[in-house]
Amino acid sequence: MKVLVTGGAGYIGSHVVRQLGEAGHDIVVFDNLSTGYRWAVTAGELVVGDLADEAAIDRLFSEHRFEAVLHFAANIVVPESVANPLKYYSNNTRNTLNLLKAVERYQVPYMVFSSTAAVYGMPEQQVLTEDLPLAPINPYGASKMMSERMIMDLAAASSLNYVILRYFNVAGANPDGLLGQATPEATHLIKVASECVTGQREGMSVFGTDYDTRDGTCIRDYIHVEDLAKAHVMALDHMANGGDSKVLNCGYGRGFTVREVIDVVKRVSGVDFPVTETDRRAGDPAALMADNTLIRDTLGWEPDYDDLETIVRTALAWEAIWQKKKASGEH
Repeated sequence: MKVLVTGGAGYIGSHVVRQLGEAGHDIVVFDNLSTGYRWAVTAGELVVGDLADEAAIDRLFSEHRFEAVLHFAANIVVPESVANPLKYYSNNTRNTLNLLKAVERYQVPYMVFSSTAAVYGMPEQQVLTEDLPLAPINPYGASKMMSERMIMDLAAASSLNYVILRYFNVAGANPDGLLGQATPEATHLIKVASECVTGQREGMSVFGTDYDTRDGTCIRDYIHVEDLAKAHVMALDHMANGGDSKVLNCGYGRGFTVREVIDVVKRVSGVDFPVTETDRRAGDPAALMADNTLIRDTLGWEPDYDDLETIVRTALAWEAIWQKKKASGEH
């Protein structure tokens, strides 16, 4: 297919672009490079631009007859969304609207949307199914929920088919060392711990040790970025083969505590680093895990990297490569 990938120079988007290229798709990446990198686009053509620019979007769609749009471009830092909500509603919600206008105008048949478990908010249950009511507790989750709704409503009024993928905690890197998380000032646990190992941080904090979990720290479902990328390629195949529009959780269905993750990073790396225990962050549920029955049944998706040690090893290997890239000026 002729495929547009917005945000394809970023962490998750770049892994998807590589897999789309390997699958034989014809790719155009549209990215403003605010958190992405030219070197991360390993397949297709990169067009530098911003989804706030409706004229640029229209030019792009008029030049290419896209058969599918994969939409990653977004801001994703929850605390920042609380402090600066309009940034998130502008970039995540309004810019999705801008994109959907072009999808409608040029009658693009397929869309895959990068969503998040943050749309569920603070559910009472720990293993989440896609049919739970959506009750986001921060502007990031709300901005994504609104984007989901716009996509669903457009699909109801047109011939658009969609797959919305709700990510849980994405981590790890391409095992060949080609790609990884290079996001500046990242807040993800495994990335932060990896930066401690490589000396980029002096230490890290654990937010809350009094949760009702096996060791008092939060439990999260960590999914390897390559398994997540595979889900996007399979979502396209699903729609091309006549599959219905779907909302699908992306996770492994089991979780690890913050302490368990830090212990694995220390053990795998052989490096100890300071860890400070501090107060809970507002809005952190005790445990969040994906019920992944639907994605398995719908797409036939099976993970290849469902192992915390493997996730950590690839993240650590990438962190060393990324340090060298920065030191040599390649970034």
